[in-house]
Amino acid sequence: MDGVLLIDKPAGITSAEVVRQIKARVRPARVGHLGTLDPFATGLLPILIGEATKLAPFLQGGEKEYEGIVRLGVATDTLDPTGTELETAAVPQLTPEMLSEVAARFIGRIVQQPPLFSAIKREGVRFYRLARGGAEVEPPPPREVEISRLLLDAPDAVSIHFVAACSTGTYMRSLARDIGVALGTVAHLAQLRRLRSGTFALDEAMALARTLDELAGENANRVLIPMRRALAAMPESEADAAVVRRLRHGDSRGLDGLAPAGATLFKVVSADALVAIAEATSRVTARVVRVFGADD
Repeated sequence: MDGVLLIDKPAGITSAEVVRQIKARVRPARVGHLGTLDPFATGLLPILIGEATKLAPFLQGGEKEYEGIVRLGVATDTLDPTGTELETAAVPQLTPEMLSEVAARFIGRIVQQPPLFSAIKREGVRFYRLARGGAEVEPPPPREVEISRLLLDAPDAVSIHFVAACSTGTYMRSLARDIGVALGTVAHLAQLRRLRSGTFALDEAMALARTLDELAGENANRVLIPMRRALAAMPESEADAAVVRRLRHGDSRGLDGLAPAGATLFKVVSADALVAIAEATSRVTARVVRVFGADD
């Protein structure tokens, strides 16, 4: 089994547990995921199976889109509903004009302070492990991220519903905290749902329980997105059987003249299967970056 599964992750389960449950269905195939979702969060979790795990470097850098609820007036140590309450503050009266002005402050490239409870590592240890160990820890260093779209509205006096499109590495928990600060109060991220990851969208995803049932059936492959289609946005070239044999034996000379005009990275396909990902090194030559077996 080689391909991509799109899971609608339920709340209350880690991304690693989703991987573990799927791995139990598809052994001995390798399994990985694109972009961790916190246990309280729901939504799109792309899962890579078998040879598709080699696609991770080519799929994980795309823009992400989320929606969620920011709870105003209460700050927690984790910046989400699973943490300990640290502080409360009064909440100003919210108006559409106020929310529009605050949203505009976060559009574009901004510097964001990641949460202390995060998977970022310091000297090989993840920050959330250091924080839970009780030691006083300096927070992770600020990072530059990009938010291309941010819509805010207030369903009630202490909540903000948001939709955000952002670069990989953007922390929605930090954004919730910073929205609270911009409104003159404190806040935490109460709910989060991922709607999009790169070219993958939530409306293509399937509930975890149903996916596990499908994987246990006779037609398990029908729930997989083939590797070629997972890279639909990447230019491609068709190779004949002789070139495929050469590529799978590490001979890049079979790529000469195959690179599509103007492409740097491109995929090599044969009989609808993904054979390789290659990089053009000149107008006529290229080198193999990844080689794959059949994806059917």
